[in-house]
Amino acid sequence: MKILISAGPTREYIDPIRFISNRSTGRMGYLVADYARKAGHEVILVSGPVSIPAPGGVRLVRVETAEEMKKAILLNFPSSDVLVMSAAVGDWKPASPEREKVKRKAEWLLKLVPNPDILKEVAGLKKNGQRVIGFALETEELIRNASKKLLEKNLDLIIADTPAFFGEGGRSRVAFLYRDGRKEEFECMERENVACRIIEIIGGD
Repeated sequence: MKILISAGPTREYIDPIRFISNRSTGRMGYLVADYARKAGHEVILVSGPVSIPAPGGVRLVRVETAEEMKKAILLNFPSSDVLVMSAAVGDWKPASPEREKVKRKAEWLLKLVPNPDILKEVAGLKKNGQRVIGFALETEELIRNASKKLLEKNLDLIIADTPAFFGEGGRSRVAFLYRDGRKEEFECMERENVACRIIEIIGGD
């Protein structure tokens, strides 16, 4: 199969020097890409800025902003069998990025506007035979919030986890929630096992 995977954070520039981002390392998406390649699938990895090397044998597309990631995903999704959207796409961006470096101020109110909802938009374009898998990082009401996202975004599977995976964290509470109502919950699951399970699901369905 042809598997499209997004990974890492996005950056939204305030001025030429400063940006808004998050703590995502991209490790989850890169692990999924590596396991998919080892399983014999064709892999396209759309990655935000990360410091880890890409797995060999995958086609790497580097992006920085949410708009750039959206463009790359929409370009490659029509020819893909599965999208695994593990990237931590920023929810907001500055309304009016400055062209010059902003000088130090005593106080600065920064207006933000929503970024595109890539996952929801792509899922709306899904054709018969295509599958879309998303992630939901939650700090509370893990199952409830992830279930809501699963339905609202028309996903086939959503993996709910916690900030415990951020940085070098390797274990988290994890739940796999399926479109048909099935659910798999793990109180403490390693990141590598999550990635492996995703590829098992893709190959088995």
